[in-house]
Amino acid sequence: MTPLAHGIGGVRDLPVPESYFFVGAVIVLVVSFVALGALWTRPQLEQHGRGRPLSRPIDGALRSRALRVLLQAASAGLLVVTVWAALWGTSLPLENFAPTFIYVIFWLGLPLLSILFGDVWRVLSPWRAIADLAVWLLELRGREARPLFAYPPRLGRYPAAVALFAFVALELAHPRPADPRVLGIAAALYSYWALAGMAVYGREPWTRGGEGFAAAFGLLARIAPFGLRDDRIVLRWPFAGLGGADRFPGTLAVIAVLLGSTSFDGFSRTTIWQDLLAEVRSGLVGASSPRVDLTISSVNLAGLLAFTLAVVFAYLAVVALASRLVRMHTRALVPEFLLSLVPIAAAYTVAHYFSLFLIQGQFLIPLASDPLGRDWNLFGTADFDPNLAIVSPETVWYVQIGALVVGHVAGLAIAHDRAVALFPRQADALRSQGPMLVLMVLFTVGGMWLLSQG
Repeated sequence: MTPLAHGIGGVRDLPVPESYFFVGAVIVLVVSFVALGALWTRPQLEQHGRGRPLSRPIDGALRSRALRVLLQAASAGLLVVTVWAALWGTSLPLENFAPTFIYVIFWLGLPLLSILFGDVWRVLSPWRAIADLAVWLLELRGREARPLFAYPPRLGRYPAAVALFAFVALELAHPRPADPRVLGIAAALYSYWALAGMAVYGREPWTRGGEGFAAAFGLLARIAPFGLRDDRIVLRWPFAGLGGADRFPGTLAVIAVLLGSTSFDGFSRTTIWQDLLAEVRSGLVGASSPRVDLTISSVNLAGLLAFTLAVVFAYLAVVALASRLVRMHTRALVPEFLLSLVPIAAAYTVAHYFSLFLIQGQFLIPLASDPLGRDWNLFGTADFDPNLAIVSPETVWYVQIGALVVGHVAGLAIAHDRAVALFPRQADALRSQGPMLVLMVLFTVGGMWLLSQG
C-alpha cells in the first residue's frame, strides 16, 4: 500500500466464504429488529442523552481558557504550515506535508476523534481560532464585534453541505487531488469561505450552518459518550446524543454527502467503474490532456452526485412508505428519523478508512521533520520507517464488518426509539420501522459488497 492510496483494503484467505458474513449481518439486523420491538417499548435516548456532569475540577481543566488558547494556537499554526507546504514546498505529493495531513490526519482523524470524544472541532477549528482572535482584538480596542447580517433560518445546513461536497469532489473527482498546489489553493479558498461567513453572519450561526467540516463533525460527535449541557461536559451513553428529531434544514444533505462520498469512493475502486473510465478514455484517443482530464473528472463528479442523491432518495422513499403505513404526512416524519443515519455514516467512515489512517498516517512522522521536502530533519524523524504491515487484510475485514453491523444496529435502535416516542400504539411504531429495517439491510449488504471488492 502506498501513501495516499484509498484505505478500503482487500480480503484474503478468510476462514469462511464472504457470503456467510453477508447472511450473518442480515440475521443480526433482523434479530435486533425483533428484539427492539419486544423489549424497547418506551423512549430512552433523550433521557440518557442529558448525561451526568463530570466533576468540576475535571470539567474546569478541560474547558479552561488556557487549554483552549493553546489548542487553537496549535491548530492555526498547523493551517499555516499546511498551506505553506502546499504552495511553496515540493510538488511531489508523497514528499509534501500537505496531502498526507489533509487527506489522512485531518479528513480521517477528526471524524474518529469526534466519534470518540465529542465536538472537539469546536476547539480545534483553525478558522474558529482566527475568528476568536479577531473578536478578542476588536474588543480589546473597545469595539463590538457584530455580524453584518442575521443568518437566514431557511438556509440551515445547506451551505455546509455545499462546502463539504466541494471538498469530496476535489478528493474523488479532480484528476490530481493530491497535487500540493491544488490543495494549497483549495485550502486558501475554503479559509476565505469559513472566515468570510463568520464575519458576515457571526461565528456561531456560520459554524452551525455554513462551515462544512463543523457540520459534519458536529453530527458525528453526537455519537460520543461526551457532550455539552448547560456549559458543562457530561458523560452519557454512546449514541444517546442522537435521540430526538433534527428539524434544522439541510441536515439530510450533509449526511447524504458523508454517506454518498464514502460509498462512491468504494465503488470507484471496483472493476465496474474502472472499466467505465477505461471505455471513456478509449473514446478520447488523440484528445488533448486537458480535455481527457475534464471528461474523466465530469464522469467521476456525476458518479459522486448520483451516490449522494441516492442516499437522499432512499431515505425519503423509506419515510414516505412509513408514513403510508401509519397514515401520517410524509413531511412530518422526515426530520424524525434523520439522526438514525448518522451511525451509518460513521460506520462507513470507519470501515472504509481505518486501515488508511493506521497505515498511511504513519507517513506524517517523517513528513513533520521535512514538511516542504527539502531534506530537513527538524525533529529527528525524517528517517522513520512506517510499518506497512501493522494490520493484516483479515483483521481489516473483521473490523470493517464489525463497524458496519454495529453502525446499522445502532441506526435501527435510534429509529425505533424515535418511533416509540412518536406513536402511542406499539403496532404503529413497529409498522413504521419495517421500511427502516429494509433500508438498513440494503445499506449493510451494499457496504459489505463495496468492501469485498476493494
